[in-house]
Amino acid sequence: MNTKNKRIRNIVLLILADICSVLLSGLFAYLITIKSGGFSKEVLYWTLGNVVCTIGFFALLGMYAIVFSSVGIIDALKQCLAVVGVTAANVVFALATKQAYVHVGTALAFGAFLFYFAIMTRFSKRVVSVLKYYFFGGQTEKKRVLIVGGGSAGLALIKEMLTSDKILYKPVCIADDDPSKLGKKISGVKIAGNTSQLPQLAEKYRADEIFVTMPAVNKKTQSEIINRCKDCMLPVKVLPGIYQFANGQITVSKLRKVEIQDLLGREQVSVNLDEIMGYIENKTVLVTGGGGSIGSELCRQIAGHHPKRLIIFDIYENNAYDIEQELKRKYPALDLLVLIGSVRDKGKVHDLFDRYRPQIVFHAAAHKHVPLMETSPNEAVKNNVFGTLNVARCAAEFRVETFVQISTDKAVNPTNIMGATKRICEMIIQTIGMNCQSTKFVAVRFGNVLGSNGSVIPLFKKQISEGGPVTVTHKDIIRYFMTIPEAVSLVLQAGAYAKGGQIFVLDMGEPVKIYDLAYNLIKLSGLEPDVDIKIECTGLRPGEKLYEERLMKEEGLQKTANGLINIAKPLKVDEEFFWDTLDKLYAEAYNETGNMKELVTMLVPTYTIDKGENAASA
Repeated sequence: MNTKNKRIRNIVLLILADICSVLLSGLFAYLITIKSGGFSKEVLYWTLGNVVCTIGFFALLGMYAIVFSSVGIIDALKQCLAVVGVTAANVVFALATKQAYVHVGTALAFGAFLFYFAIMTRFSKRVVSVLKYYFFGGQTEKKRVLIVGGGSAGLALIKEMLTSDKILYKPVCIADDDPSKLGKKISGVKIAGNTSQLPQLAEKYRADEIFVTMPAVNKKTQSEIINRCKDCMLPVKVLPGIYQFANGQITVSKLRKVEIQDLLGREQVSVNLDEIMGYIENKTVLVTGGGGSIGSELCRQIAGHHPKRLIIFDIYENNAYDIEQELKRKYPALDLLVLIGSVRDKGKVHDLFDRYRPQIVFHAAAHKHVPLMETSPNEAVKNNVFGTLNVARCAAEFRVETFVQISTDKAVNPTNIMGATKRICEMIIQTIGMNCQSTKFVAVRFGNVLGSNGSVIPLFKKQISEGGPVTVTHKDIIRYFMTIPEAVSLVLQAGAYAKGGQIFVLDMGEPVKIYDLAYNLIKLSGLEPDVDIKIECTGLRPGEKLYEERLMKEEGLQKTANGLINIAKPLKVDEEFFWDTLDKLYAEAYNETGNMKELVTMLVPTYTIDKGENAASA
């Protein structure tokens, strides 16, 4: 049976059920209010009139469009309103006819019975599910769940678990920090304690999983609660956000595993969308490295801000294809152009600018893996330094409005060649920007992004899924972290603040110990660190620092309208020496020199070469 026929069948069955409800309600109302006299044709006409009236009111209030498995308080209120309408019509009829055919008492009794029968009809599936839950077997196959949060979201999830045969979870207790709720029950599930008692509650009620159902609390509170859940050594899932509750989307399927960002304990950063829209809307935007972690998220957010055309330029065709297909599905009206090529190819880059005339450029193409670049420093210089130079020079030549360079905190007092090349890129942007009147050149410097290609979080998850060990280079190593969407939204807003030659520094919040990230991920997977999964410290890799810095000693910070975006004070560059040395670097890189790192220190005197590496320097 197709969907349309099934829907018609369900409506017909509901109408037939309502006709039966009207007949039964009329019968019972007549029997308890009329002491003498038999049924007459007037009573028959009154009953038929009620059939028509009831179906009309019920249809008007959408009572034939409900889904039996998800009826709730709103449907009950609509049902009540419909019955009130039918009852009011009966009372008016009784008074208008001076109760010659039906008494007011009979009309009121009819309304009461009708409400009861109609509610039972529509809630029958949920009632049967709850009765089966309490009185019949089959529950041992379901996972026992400890619910954290006894509010509206928790109630919605509990009701769904109690009334759906398809959900393999059983709520066994609730933890809530409101003292007035302690000891009470929600849909038969006891609020047995507060969140400080989670380990004891999990053990007492033999919980298999924990659901955190507090989408409205701030990130700091949520982080504290999730940290308490870790001690239970059970898998933990959370509801993503309050917006889903507002949209009526609180279901078990919306729960997700806890991510590390849930433990950062800070609110999602916010940006001024109007400022972003102002300089991107109706503009031709180029994103180099558009298939990478940062580049692809830039493309997603730019696509949502109505550019005239979005151009993705990437050397890796698979990544470029993936983001192209995603954007075509999500933004079918977007003018999207995907080009394959390398920023190292000066002719290709020049042709791109000459042919398509981008007005805004986000330069995200770069080699970024620290250990790999330590063994291939010439490639780091070719791609990062001279790829940036090619794109920047074309941007100036073709009078691009805004050029945004994606940089890194590893460019500050670098101890690896990747960071040193990114510092040179900043100097290129600063130097060209100071001498170009038509284009605003800026760089945006930020730290690690959660979940990006090659970052520690995907690696840790993979190692945990394989049974360990989880490898950390040093127990005390710390990093600044931000989610990819957060970092990109700040990059976009930084572009709105661009004036030329600036280096924007993003506030990444408090630094986090990498060892703690590994420890927390293992705990939140329901496992015990160093018992179920070993954590091994392997030693710092070539070029790796214990901590990253956001500023060099000579730089200072100037605030912007967005408190999370700051401007570093530009350092003076000897332009003649800078360009001459770049020419030498170019020649040496393509001659495959073995001394590239030493040559780079000529331009980046704060670069400290890691002498402890075992790998070759070229």
